[in-house]
Amino acid sequence: MNNAFGKVIRDRRKDKGYSQRELAALIKIDFTYLSKLENNRAEYAPKEDVIRNLARCLDLNPEELIFLAGRIPHQEEAFLSQHYKSMPMLFRRMRESPEFAREIFQAAQEASSSS
Repeated sequence: MNNAFGKVIRDRRKDKGYSQRELAALIKIDFTYLSKLENNRAEYAPKEDVIRNLARCLDLNPEELIFLAGRIPHQEEAFLSQHYKSMPMLFRRMRESPEFAREIFQAAQEASSSS
């Protein structure tokens, strides 16, 4: 789980004026678990439904928050499993060539804003 995940959750919770207990009650998790998430002390990334509930209550983009937590959105898993043989090559190429990675990300942003 990315360290930024906990910071985003904590900062937005405070901006919204929720205590940990209040937010935890809204999303039906224990406040101690929320504390672990905010402080990056959870042993594993939260389940997608917990992340989506956090995003809903905190007015955050759920897909972005899912990726930030180190998970892949459920609807994307099927696509990745269909193309699993190409994924290592794509990630390796992106890692080796920052310019190629920027081009991929830019194309994705353009496609996202045009749809």
